[in-house]
Amino acid sequence: MERKDKYSVLLPTYNEKDNLPIIIWLLVKAFTESGDDFEIIVIDDGSPDGTLDVAKQLQTIYGDKKIVLRPREKKLGLGTAYIHGIKHATGNFVVIMDADLSHHPKFIKEFIRKQKEKDYDLVSGTRYSGNGGVYGWDLKRKIISRGANYVTQVLLRPGASDLTGSFRLYKKEVLEKLVQSCKSKGYVFQMEMIIRARQFGFTIGEVPISFVDRVYGESKLGGNEIFQFAEGLLYLFATT
Repeated sequence: MERKDKYSVLLPTYNEKDNLPIIIWLLVKAFTESGDDFEIIVIDDGSPDGTLDVAKQLQTIYGDKKIVLRPREKKLGLGTAYIHGIKHATGNFVVIMDADLSHHPKFIKEFIRKQKEKDYDLVSGTRYSGNGGVYGWDLKRKIISRGANYVTQVLLRPGASDLTGSFRLYKKEVLEKLVQSCKSKGYVFQMEMIIRARQFGFTIGEVPISFVDRVYGESKLGGNEIFQFAEGLLYLFATT
């Protein structure tokens, strides 16, 4: 009998107690409506605001088969959060997204549909093709983000239109291989994942998404992240 696909959503959190109940409700709703098997793995990095307590309450509501808690002591970065999450994922596909409501779970069914079209190794949500867009970003952020994407396209020709986005669907073994091969941190990490995917010859599908800038909480994109991005870009350019 053919194995039914299962989708493990990795949700790294840091100070997301207001957003977590909403994003989990939307995820459960999306998967219940589509009929796909799923689990949500919450990786909280020692949030001081009580995010983990909220996650525990949500686990009692939805059950520990659907909400899996894998907290860590302190903030250790996105790459290691994914490695940590993958270890506990029981799905053959992994969805990565932000917990701050900037990514709407309603697009996941489109990711799944797109993946099945050509058995893609990964599907990326893109803000820069089709009907994708960004809401709540000021002009400066839009220019920086689009500029970063354009510079990357020119230097690295990665064959995907949105490199810094972090809303993606991966075959589990593909994500494992990519995470282990990536050296970057922070904002550049998502970009390196796509660059490495191309190097390994993985196939990439794209789905247009609308991206809403953080509903609650503070934006994590500071001036030093722009600097890191430029630095990371030069590193990737030198090594690819």
